[in-house]
Amino acid sequence: MALTAGIVGLPNVGKSTLFNAITQAGAESANYPFCTIDPNVGIVEVPDYRLGKLTELVKPKKTIPTAFEFTDIAGIVKGASQGEGLGNQFLSHIRQVDAICHVVRCFQDENITHVSGTVDPISDIETINLELILADLETVAKRSQRVEKMARQKDKEAVAEFEVLSKIKLALEDEKPARSIEFTEEQMKLVKGLHLLTSKPILYVANVGEDELLQADENPNVLKVKEFAKNESAEVIVISAKVESEIAELDGEEKEMFLEELGISESGLDQLIRATYQLLGLATYFTAGEQEVRAWTFIKGIKAPQAAGIIHTDFERGFIRAETVSYTDLVDTGSMAAARDKGKVRLEGKEYLVKDGDVIHFRFNV
Repeated sequence: MALTAGIVGLPNVGKSTLFNAITQAGAESANYPFCTIDPNVGIVEVPDYRLGKLTELVKPKKTIPTAFEFTDIAGIVKGASQGEGLGNQFLSHIRQVDAICHVVRCFQDENITHVSGTVDPISDIETINLELILADLETVAKRSQRVEKMARQKDKEAVAEFEVLSKIKLALEDEKPARSIEFTEEQMKLVKGLHLLTSKPILYVANVGEDELLQADENPNVLKVKEFAKNESAEVIVISAKVESEIAELDGEEKEMFLEELGISESGLDQLIRATYQLLGLATYFTAGEQEVRAWTFIKGIKAPQAAGIIHTDFERGFIRAETVSYTDLVDTGSMAAARDKGKVRLEGKEYLVKDGDVIHFRFNV
């Protein structure tokens, strides 16, 4: 899966600390030999309890989780849309990602200077959002100039596109992101072609102090971020980047013991990975055999041949059938043989929409 999420934030909000934790906790399997494939790209395993259960059932020679990419976006300051600071680099990097994880400072620390002199998460969010809006306004204005003349000549496609551009322009001028606008299915195709920064789905990451993690719901800054996100129908993940950097250095039992001591069931990084995975409309299917049990990432809504193609293009080209059982049915019956005996294994054709948790054996011929 080529989809990636970009981590953004103002200086000194914990963005780099979080990204360093991501690269430290990176996928270490043979298929992903380097945690960091580029200076600013980190690969992480997607936590999934189902993979462990399937391994217990099948007892394969190896188990391979699916992985996911985070991109550390260049720092941003006010005026980035006009090229201030690393503004141009920021904008070019964010155009290349599919979703945004916006790290917001919700902790007080007199030893870490805030860029604006005071901790104000809503002001921080609005600073970055405004820079993205200004960049999108420029994109829309340039495109409108090209399309408007043709629209006046009653060109049908130009009229439709100009209507969409005008709709977006009004929202942006009202300081609302493009993702807040409702579009028809046809209009959405035009919007995707514009590659707008504010049309990308967003997730807010509230970064709290190490001693505030368990009482995050009492943190007034966290509450402000949650209230802001609710208006955008966006999700908020509360983490302590400092704690995550410590967790990333631990393995297996040590990690579990540390989490237990903290009084939390899972790391914030695991929550962040799962939330971002869902934000992008991703899901997981499994293949399970004696050689390996493996998780595969797919975009929700794809059909069986395209899912087969994720493994190898030959699987898609020569697709015949997908022998499929749901994870729940396989675990309930205890084995693939038992699942077959109870009629839980299905033979699905080319029109089958793959579901999250499907355990699939593809039949193909090339």
